[in-house]
Amino acid sequence: MSDKPVVLVTGANQGIGLQIAKDMAAAGFAVLVGSRDFEKGEAAAAEVGPDAHAIQLDVTDQPSIAAAAACVRDQFGRLDVLIQNAAISHAGQRIGGSVEEHAAATRTSNVSLDEVRAVWETNVFGVLAVYQAMLPILRQTPGARIVNVSSGVGSLTTNSDKAFHYRAIFGPVYPASKTALNGITLAMAIELEPEGIRVSAVSPGFTKTNLNGYAGTETLEQGAREAVRVALLGPDTPTGTFTRWKGETIPW
Repeated sequence: MSDKPVVLVTGANQGIGLQIAKDMAAAGFAVLVGSRDFEKGEAAAAEVGPDAHAIQLDVTDQPSIAAAAACVRDQFGRLDVLIQNAAISHAGQRIGGSVEEHAAATRTSNVSLDEVRAVWETNVFGVLAVYQAMLPILRQTPGARIVNVSSGVGSLTTNSDKAFHYRAIFGPVYPASKTALNGITLAMAIELEPEGIRVSAVSPGFTKTNLNGYAGTETLEQGAREAVRVALLGPDTPTGTFTRWKGETIPW
């Protein structure tokens, strides 16, 4: 059982998830490093520090999710914050070298349905599955909070604006998966508002990670900061929000 507040970060063995884990540890949390590959999770936890613990967690595998929830309940006895960061931009190898080339090869008219299903399995259904598994533990922890890492490219309002710089890459794979994630986030927030559990979506910005072939323009530290800021907010704060750094609201 932990006498420190506990945070579980999914997809925390690399990239933004690993940076979030480091920042949450620095804020005084016991950090559960969720990783599909347990050995990579152990290496990441060692990098985060002594209050980090690896948990094998494949968000597309129900037995793995159930085992992770049992581990959190039995070994730590609480879950103060759930940060759902695990995501993929494509299934297997990126189609095309750049983000723009990949978008052109995955238009609504030509995309493989298997590609769509694979990405949505992680980015949408995986988030819902982990939420359902961890919710009983979150409900037992006063002031619990859920942060879902989304993306500004999932905003329907923004993409409806012809002046939006990234409008041309909106498609049914990664961008629309984040649109769906936003909808699920709002549904979570509405469900849990009477219980005092806050739920928010955040955008890390265009961060240089494996997700985008390292084409991003922002650092991992910059990409992690909004998720961490929201995770550390007190209980008397809004729920059902979608923000980027410094609380700038993104329209749904």
